[in-house]
Amino acid sequence: MTDSRLLVHTSRQKIRWGDMDAFGHVNNTVYFRYMEQARLEWLYAQAAKYGHDADEGPVIVNASCDFLLPLVYPGDIEVRMFLGDLGRTSIGTFYEIWMEGSKYAEGASKMVWIKRATGRSTPLPDAIAATLRDESGLKR
Repeated sequence: MTDSRLLVHTSRQKIRWGDMDAFGHVNNTVYFRYMEQARLEWLYAQAAKYGHDADEGPVIVNASCDFLLPLVYPGDIEVRMFLGDLGRTSIGTFYEIWMEGSKYAEGASKMVWIKRATGRSTPLPDAIAATLRDESGLKR
């Protein structure tokens, strides 16, 4: 992780038997679910803290994952979520998936805030953008 990224949330999740595939490890698509769960936990915490505008919200415009080690059932993972790349209407989100002291994957996605009625981008909520600028020194 670079210095311009801010750790904002840590999610602890259990690997489920159904996360496995025929090759005996967690299916690659499930890593995206783990990252999604961490992101949703953080977003719900932001909504509880700052309020929620039902007319707008985030969408993911891209996502990636580097698979470093195979995860296998059973296990408890820790998904660390970072923010960076602050833009006018978007935030870069970054993830690390850890288990038992080892990093198993690194991922990223870009969240863009949109008006739900139009599907068009809109500026990030002030509370979220200001918190990022204040706590991390990230510039818009």
